[in-house]
Amino acid sequence: QVQLVESGGGLVQAGGSLRLTCAASGRTFSSYAMGWFRQAPGKERECVAVTNWSGSSTYYGDSVKGRFTISRDNAKDTVYLQMNSLKPEDTAVYYCAASNTIRLPTTPSSYAYWGQGTQVTVSS
Repeated sequence: QVQLVESGGGLVQAGGSLRLTCAASGRTFSSYAMGWFRQAPGKERECVAVTNWSGSSTYYGDSVKGRFTISRDNAKDTVYLQMNSLKPEDTAVYYCAASNTIRLPTTPSSYAYWGQGTQVTVSS
């Protein structure tokens, strides 16, 4: 079992920045690929960014490329999502998730563990 707790969400103006943090506990964090997903009301859950177990390989959704950065600190069992140049369309609940795969999974069904989510609201 892996427990995930997100923090760092909030209200920010367009063009601003936020850093989300996901703290993990339980089984060996460093063996999991970690992903950030988001879900806006009435929309499907969308893969935002993924990092492999070491942080050496990453994936970004097209809508966030060049603005968001995923990173991890295995010594602290933590994964981060730095979000810059935020837009109103980035407004959603953001979730972190863990997947026991060596690849970079982008579908929610590939992830066994999920956090409770943190709300990000970007005002125009």
